[in-house]
Amino acid sequence: MEELNTTTPENNDNVDVNNIIKKKRPKKEKEPFKMPHWLKATIWISSIVIAAVLLATVIIIGTAEYLGIGPGRGVKCVVEVEKGMSTRQISHVLKESGAINNELAFRIFSKLKGFDGKYSYGVYTFNNEIGYNDLAEMLMTQGQKAETVTVKIPEYATIDEIAVLLSDAGVCSKSDFLDVVKNGNFNIDFVDEIPAEKLHYRLEGYLFPDTYSFYSYESKECAYLAVEKMLKALESKFDEEMLNALSKSKYSFHEIITMASIIESESANGSSEERSKVAAVFYNRLEGRNWNQPKLLQSDPSTYYPYGNGRYNTYKTEGLPVGPIGAPSLNSIKAALFPMENFNATYFVTDKNANFYFNETLAGHNQTIANLKSQGLWLYTQLGS
Repeated sequence: MEELNTTTPENNDNVDVNNIIKKKRPKKEKEPFKMPHWLKATIWISSIVIAAVLLATVIIIGTAEYLGIGPGRGVKCVVEVEKGMSTRQISHVLKESGAINNELAFRIFSKLKGFDGKYSYGVYTFNNEIGYNDLAEMLMTQGQKAETVTVKIPEYATIDEIAVLLSDAGVCSKSDFLDVVKNGNFNIDFVDEIPAEKLHYRLEGYLFPDTYSFYSYESKECAYLAVEKMLKALESKFDEEMLNALSKSKYSFHEIITMASIIESESANGSSEERSKVAAVFYNRLEGRNWNQPKLLQSDPSTYYPYGNGRYNTYKTEGLPVGPIGAPSLNSIKAALFPMENFNATYFVTDKNANFYFNETLAGHNQTIANLKSQGLWLYTQLGS
């Protein structure tokens, strides 16, 4: 009798039948994760608590803002509302001055109260402890007090000269103006960088020369707004190209304005190209190129500045003076930032027709002077010698 063949197919003598059976069994599906009831309750309660805290915070901050209470209050704010400003623009001015903390909240308040479009132009002094209602009341009833006057601030004007101009125009008194120049707080970066302790006037050279419209009722508020407007005018002149040049320069903002004031004093009648050459001359002197007295700029106009006990006199003070000697024009500021490249002159003079003559050597400089004298073109004040 033949034996029954119970082996698996050929060449599979050692196959584990149990494994085959196991592999053919369908996999059991995993049950979906079920969040415990306690965890659901914890998340739900936490969400409610967080939402409640946020809502309470918003309500508290909003109420404090509306009532004018809370941290940072008790500060005096001077605000200029120009004629024709919208509520949106007025809200921005109020925020910038520190009178309010939230522009949108004040705009919504004005809309809901029916005050939108009813605010008056003028100069206001707020204590930021007052609430929205009092603030709006002031804006509607205390405006239009100040008339405007036009004042031209000339290039190279000094603080003393600007004080006289503003006083004569009825903008403010000299004493109020000088007090603001010395002590006024301005939200402008370069003001904080001025080495005020070294200077006679902190803002000398920083009040940009231009023609302005100022409010006029002879108050310290008008003095503050006038100074702020001139500072912001200077700030606005620095475009991307100038700021890029400043960032690459080894000279600070204060030093650039100081150099620009010297360039202005020496070349007020010069073209942009001539100013850039004058700038190159002074930088060459600072760096000792072809200059036998590398630490002295020897700029004649600097000797006329009446303050500082010689600290502004570039015949006595090495390098740049401690600060500007007048307000430079935009052309002179650009010259200080972009001096003529590859220009090696270290001497220059002008003739009586305001023509410029540059030389690399003292001998050449003296020969130019001799020629101008022989031609009847010599100017009594010798510049740059």
